Amino acid sequence: MFGTKINRGLVAAGALLAATSAHAGGLERGGYNIDLLFDPSDYAFESAVTYVNPQRELDNVTDINPLDGDLNGRPSNGIGDTEGYWVPRIGFKAKLAPAINCMVDYSQPWGAHSNPGSNWAGANDNIETKIESHNYAGTCSYSFDAGPGQLRLIGGGFYQEVSGFKDRLVFAVPDGLPINGVGRLELEGEGWGWRAGVAYEIEEYALRASLVYNSAVKLNDITGTMDLTQVPAAVNPLAGIVTPVFGSAEMPDSLELKVQTGVAPDWLVFGSVKWTDWSQLQSLPFCPKATRGIACTTSGPTEVTSLDLLYRDGWTVSGGVGHKFNDKLSGAASITWDRGTSTGIGTQTDTWTLGAGVSYAAAENIELRLGGAVGILTSGSSGQIVKDGRTFGQRVSYDFGTDVVTAISTSLKVKF
Repeated sequence: MFGTKINRGLVAAGALLAATSAHAGGLERGGYNIDLLFDPSDYAFESAVTYVNPQRELDNVTDINPLDGDLNGRPSNGIGDTEGYWVPRIGFKAKLAPAINCMVDYSQPWGAHSNPGSNWAGANDNIETKIESHNYAGTCSYSFDAGPGQLRLIGGGFYQEVSGFKDRLVFAVPDGLPINGVGRLELEGEGWGWRAGVAYEIEEYALRASLVYNSAVKLNDITGTMDLTQVPAAVNPLAGIVTPVFGSAEMPDSLELKVQTGVAPDWLVFGSVKWTDWSQLQSLPFCPKATRGIACTTSGPTEVTSLDLLYRDGWTVSGGVGHKFNDKLSGAASITWDRGTSTGIGTQTDTWTLGAGVSYAAAENIELRLGGAVGILTSGSSGQIVKDGRTFGQRVSYDFGTDVVTAISTSLKVKF
């Protein structure tokens, strides 16, 4: 019935969702995506890339700690905080037996890039922060008859590499000195995770409901350096040297429910709800490697610096409709709400996004897809707060209005 009529519509829906979900809260970029596992072909290869352009600007910036150099004479309005970024994904799926399907894929689930520069009133809090990730995954499923459809059991694992740096003005030095007062924290870590889930499908109605859990990834041995060679010696006991540091963190676990079904010939509706445990990323302490025998804890005796995120859990809710226009062309449209993860510091407020996508069957085994999205980044402010008895956000405060994010996604799928 509906299943054989709207298969191309399912593809278009997936293409546009890649664009609408690539600017979620926390450190999310591409997240996790195993939709290729459900492709009915014996073999399928997919390559996709999404470009996201968030346009967050900061206003009313105030340097609230003049002890590290008063920056209030620097620009404080219309400060561009965000950078555009690319999100690639490559996957290959194979049917190993009538009931067994497996896929391997590469993606970049996490990332961030804030780059307001050195010439603004909040440079003592951030000049540039960048986080990157690489994820290598393998996922399989086993299907069997259950009532009018099939039940599919899903399981797999993945290996992740996460790295990044943060530059900030540790102390504002007068012009003409051979040092600039900028410090850099550079880090990298790696870890393993796993996923498990279940799906139920009725092909004749194009119905599929899936629930998939992705575990946390423990980065228990984050290592790197704190470079204060450009900082005056009187400012910090570690100034003038590069100090090897260590710490730990967990990239979040998540749970996602996806549902789609045909509602009429050539028509499909779909939706999803995802929870991501960003609240486990609060204040991440880092300590000198020379003190490895002592626990590196927040406000502990050996902490030399920290990354203060103070996130709350993320929720992403999407819904949309797909339509097959003819044997070659189908399309879809969606709306997505993402709950902001900031809790008083940072700019991650709620996001609303509208997306649209098309799928074109260039040949019997080749599909080209294009999706686009435009969204609203809601307004808010960032400043000094107290959490768990500790004060955060003591360097800078600022406001931000309602801003725009745009995205475009393209992909190629070859089936044989």
